[in-house]
This record gives sequence, structure tokens and C-alpha cells, in this order.
Amino acid sequence: MKKAVVTGASSGIGRAISERLLRLGYSVIGVSRTVETSLFSSEHFTALQVDLSNEKATLLLCEKLKNEDIFILINAAGFGRFEPHEELNASTITEMTFLNLTAPMLLTNATLRSLKKSEGYLININSIEAIRASKFAGVYSATKAGLKAFGDSLFEETRKSGLSITNINPDMTESGFYDELRFETSKKEDEKLFASDIADAVEHILTMRKGAVVSEYTIRSLKFGIAKKKEL
Repeated sequence: MKKAVVTGASSGIGRAISERLLRLGYSVIGVSRTVETSLFSSEHFTALQVDLSNEKATLLLCEKLKNEDIFILINAAGFGRFEPHEELNASTITEMTFLNLTAPMLLTNATLRSLKKSEGYLININSIEAIRASKFAGVYSATKAGLKAFGDSLFEETRKSGLSITNINPDMTESGFYDELRFETSKKEDEKLFASDIADAVEHILTMRKGAVVSEYTIRSLKFGIAKKKEL
């Protein structure tokens, strides 16, 4: 059974992708701070509780994964804070940069030999902010644009190996991402994405003819919508 690693597996996009991969017949190592095996009914799911915003914990995970035979790596963990840049504190900036950008590069470094050997898949869950500029999103956009640039460069670097690399850029997706933010997705279904939409994209990527690669996959809601939360 081929093995996949999914970060951010405890909720939202990461959880939806993990569930889809299990249904497609993969074994899944799910990584997040709060993930538990009991979240999934499959015996082929393994939970690893790791804080990927912590450098020491991430490096320990990398050493562990170097000994695994990995066919798929999906970097889905991430968070965002959207404020005037001078309002962000230093810890928020460093944690966001590490979790959204540094950790995926470290995990890719640790698993790349295995991914290339197995002619597998590297999929980065970026954001629509990776390809556009929005106010109050400077740090978040920089991390996501950086991850996209990393994936694009690595695609060119590894093309002779048979490894498929895709950057997925989702628009606003209903998930816990917005729990601590002042805004959230619209209540209207045609003004937002669902985590299952991103899982659909992953399934499409994995079921395509291996000689073809969708190197960039941007998913938008049909209509635009955003909801401001009521002040408590």
C-alpha cells in the first residue's frame, strides 16, 4: 500500500484530503498539533502530533520521515493573520513564516529522495493569495507566494525523476481557518469553496495519466462572497 503524508490533517482541507486518500486506497500519515487516530475510521491512518510552527519538533519529524517510503507529500498546514503590517507582533510573523513556508520546505527536503524514487507526488496547498496582492495580507501572501515559487522551481529541478509537483491555489474555503479572524466565508454555497472541492482536485491530480502534470491548480468560487463577523 502506497504511503502519503498530509500536514494539517486534523481539520479543514488537510482532513478532507486525508479522508479522500484513505478512500482511494492509500495509507496516510496525518500530521498536526491535535490530530488523533480516532478522527478517522480507517486502520490505515496514523496520527503524528507535531507542532509544525516549532523548529525543533519539525526537524525531529523530518528525521523520522527520512526512514519512511513516501509516495505522496501534501503540505496543507498553515494559518493566516490579516492586519496592518505594523499591528502584527514578531511572534506571529515568525510562526506564520515557519509554518506556511519553512516547514514545507524542510519536509520536502526530508522526503524528496523517496518521492523521486517512487515517482510520486508533491502537492502544496497554497492560496489564491499566492497569485494576487491583497491589503492586510503581506506576510501571509509572501509565505504562500514563496511556497508556490518553491514548488515551481522544484518542478523544473526534478522533471527527469518522474516526480509530479502541483501547487493548488484555493480561494476562500469553509474551514476552521477563519475561527480567529474577523471575517469568514459567505453563507451562500456559490460564494465559497468546500474542503471537499480541494480533495476533488487532489484526486484529479492523482488519477491523471502520469505523463501529464497539472503544475498549477487554481480553484475559485463561482461568485465572490465574504462575511464580516459581528462584534461581540
